[in-house]
Amino acid sequence: MALVKLADAYPNYKQEIFGGDDIKGYDVYTERDDKVGGVYDALLDETGRFRYLVLDTGFWVFGKKVLVPVGRVQMDYDRHRVYVTGLTKEQVESLPEYNDNMTVDYDYEERIRGVFRPTAASTGVAAAAATQPTYSRDTYNYDHDQHLYNPTEQGQQRIKLYEERLFANKNRQKTGEVVVGKHVETETAQVSVPLDKERVIIERTTPTDTREVTPGSIDFQDGEVARMEVYEETADIQKKAFVREEINIRKEVTHETVDATETLRREELDVDTDGNPVINRNR
Repeated sequence: MALVKLADAYPNYKQEIFGGDDIKGYDVYTERDDKVGGVYDALLDETGRFRYLVLDTGFWVFGKKVLVPVGRVQMDYDRHRVYVTGLTKEQVESLPEYNDNMTVDYDYEERIRGVFRPTAASTGVAAAAATQPTYSRDTYNYDHDQHLYNPTEQGQQRIKLYEERLFANKNRQKTGEVVVGKHVETETAQVSVPLDKERVIIERTTPTDTREVTPGSIDFQDGEVARMEVYEETADIQKKAFVREEINIRKEVTHETVDATETLRREELDVDTDGNPVINRNR
């Protein structure tokens, strides 16, 4: 896993990680309060987790720069100090030297881990044998050496701080239904149609001036008739359908914002100190 420098991983690391402070230049001390140099840089893995501090030993070991696993350091941000647990001059002399242009590979890291892993003199032969690596370049991960990279695993207690957060979701539910149909209503309609009917009126009159008809001009005979056609109008009532109205059915969505107010709780850490202990406040 490739390691990157602090500024390359977080160009704005002072504000993003350390609240405007810069750990580069912090003084480095042993747990016996002996000054051994200063913080030159830090190296992070690809996930953004701190793995090493670059220690510039100054005149302590002839200005040698070495890598110290973060699990061996404690930060004192108030005093701008870094304390390295159990660091000795012999360890620094045994550590491989670091420079800005080098590539930190697995073999280089193994040399560092070999210096800080427990030895037979400190833990006993059986314990030392148990700490020997049983992994390879391809199978190693930093969890194999939690005492070097995860100091909370040893001699530490964890307190989890909880907070409540407000989440807003929407549920879609049916609030009703509109059914649009049609039915037939009946009514009695009345219309007036004027009709014309013809009738024959026969008028008989007696002439007041009686004159004699010339003999031979009149031929009496049976069957003489006069014809007159008589008509009348009848009502022709028909029903016809017309489009009276068109109905268009559609839906529209209206938007509204619902405000909700809740009281959220959050736990904060209270730290009471007695004396002047070294406290790492950022892990």
